[in-house]
Amino acid sequence: MIRPMLPTDVPDVLALLNWMDDAPEREVFSPDARDPRELQLECEDSTCLVDTDDEGVRAYCALSPFRDGLVLEGPISDGGHLPALLRRALEHADGLPVYAFSARDNAPVRDALETAGFAAMHTTDFYSGPLALLTAQACAPAGTRISRRLPFAEYRALYRSSEDAWAGRLNWTPEQYDEHLAQDDVRLVALLRGDQPLGFAELEFCPEDARADVTYVAVHPAERGQGLGLKLLALAAAEADTHPEIRTLRVRAHDHMKPARALYTRAGLKHSRSVVTYMKDGDEDV
Repeated sequence: MIRPMLPTDVPDVLALLNWMDDAPEREVFSPDARDPRELQLECEDSTCLVDTDDEGVRAYCALSPFRDGLVLEGPISDGGHLPALLRRALEHADGLPVYAFSARDNAPVRDALETAGFAAMHTTDFYSGPLALLTAQACAPAGTRISRRLPFAEYRALYRSSEDAWAGRLNWTPEQYDEHLAQDDVRLVALLRGDQPLGFAELEFCPEDARADVTYVAVHPAERGQGLGLKLLALAAAEADTHPEIRTLRVRAHDHMKPARALYTRAGLKHSRSVVTYMKDGDEDV
């Protein structure tokens, strides 16, 4: 039976989340919470549905606000009915686009998403390695200097020249930029020649996973081919190394970003996972 999630379902949904965590090929976008109280609080801001039988909750999915529409949490299913659960969830989309994220090897979920009308947009590959792999190279090349801050206009100009996947940042105000960099888990490391920014690496700390994620590496097109990408990765690793709980650096690249993928391989980082991004247009019929 498919119905809205109840507070009494929290233990079963947590068990499903832990079941997903046990195997990389089961991965989908899901709640961060792995604690009953935190999960219940997260679900208060989402449209959460479960599929149940006599043994309890067998599948879960939810819709939450995301970008210009909604994001699907799940579906996570250990014996539940994915097509029916997706149909019910999409009834709550209110004409908005819905995004979904699934491990490339999660065939059951990918089949269900595509049957429900979701279209694959791109695949994101993740690479990771120990900080020590890179920190020995963490120095500024001759004629350059390191900065941990960029003026907003220079950050946006460099971002505009180097990044084509997250154009939403181009609409940020100076206040949004300051608020972003003021977060405790966000760091920025830039290389400059004089006052001219050559590139930057931005990272976020995930101490619960002993990991730092490099969310962006930007090198100005006129400065490419000089090894600055490797230097920025090394500087990001050194910055992460100042956090006592961080042991690993992780980066990501979409399937069309061949130079970035080559950079990460050249740096010695190893491919760790692939995630497919899907979208269902809000104008399509459910």
